[in-house]
Amino acid sequence: MANTTLTRSVPRTEPGQVIRQPRKKLTVGKAAAIVVAAVLAVLWLVPFAWATVTAFKSEADASASKVSWIPPSGFTFDAFASVFQAGNIPLWTWNSLYTSAAITLITLVISALIAYALSRIDFKGKKLLMTAIIASIIVPPPVLMIPLFYQMLAFKMIDTPWAIILPQVIHPAMVFVLKRFFDQIPRELEEAAVMDGASRIRIFMQIILPLSRPILAAVAIFVFIGAWNNFLWPFISTNDDSLLTLPVGLQTIKSAYGVQYAQNMASALLAALPLIVVFLFFQRQIIKGISTTGLAGT
Repeated sequence: MANTTLTRSVPRTEPGQVIRQPRKKLTVGKAAAIVVAAVLAVLWLVPFAWATVTAFKSEADASASKVSWIPPSGFTFDAFASVFQAGNIPLWTWNSLYTSAAITLITLVISALIAYALSRIDFKGKKLLMTAIIASIIVPPPVLMIPLFYQMLAFKMIDTPWAIILPQVIHPAMVFVLKRFFDQIPRELEEAAVMDGASRIRIFMQIILPLSRPILAAVAIFVFIGAWNNFLWPFISTNDDSLLTLPVGLQTIKSAYGVQYAQNMASALLAALPLIVVFLFFQRQIIKGISTTGLAGT
C-alpha cells in the first residue's frame, strides 16, 4: 500500500497580501462588561470635568446658585493665580517629588529582597513571618501614627525629610504581591545559574529582577501615588514650612473668607496633575503588572 501523507491546507497568499483574521463575535457577557465599564468611566469623568471647569471660573461664578458648565463671565486663571500667590507651589511640589521618589526606591529594594527570601529561601520562622506580613496588611495606618511619631522623636528626625520618608517604606501588601509573582518564576532558571557558579545575589539581580519588570513597575507606581497623596503623616511629622509636601501645603492657603470653590478646585487639580501624568505614561505597566500578578491565584 502506498504511503499517504496528510497535509494541512494553507491558504496561498501573494507577496504583500495581508491575511485578515476572522472577527471575534461580541457575546452578551462582553457587551455587558463594556456597558458597565462605560458607565463607571462616566461616573468618574463627570465629577473630574466639573472640578476642572470650576477651577477655571471666577469665584463669583463658582459660588453662584445657578449651575452652569459655561461661566457667564468666561473662563479665567484667577483661581490658579491666587493659589500660586498664597503659597510656595514649586517648593512644595519638589518636596513631594523627591520624598515620594525616595520612598518608592527604598520600598522597592526592601520589598523585593524580603519577597525573594520568602519565595526561594527556607529558614526557621518563615511561615510565622509570612503570617505576620499578611496580618499586618489589615492594620489601619492611623493606628501606627503615635508610635511612629515617638520613634521619629527618639531618633531626632522630626522636621527632617527622613521623618517623612522612613515610616512609609514598609509595605506588607507589596511584599505579598512580589512574593506571589516570584513564586511563578521557574526554579529551573536558578538551578541552571547555580550550576554555572552564580551566587544568590547575582541570580536575584540578573535573573529575577529582569523577569519581574512589569510587577516592579506596577508596585513602584502604586507606592509613588500613595506617597504623593499622603497627607496625614507629613502633616504630623513636619512643622517647618520649607519641608511641607504639596497636599499639606495646599491646606495652609485656605481662605479665611468662607469656602473659595474655584480656589479649592484649582488646588485639587494642581495636586492631582502629576498623578494623572504618571498614569498616562505608565498605564500599560500598571495594567500588565496587575494582570500578571492575578495569575498567581489561578
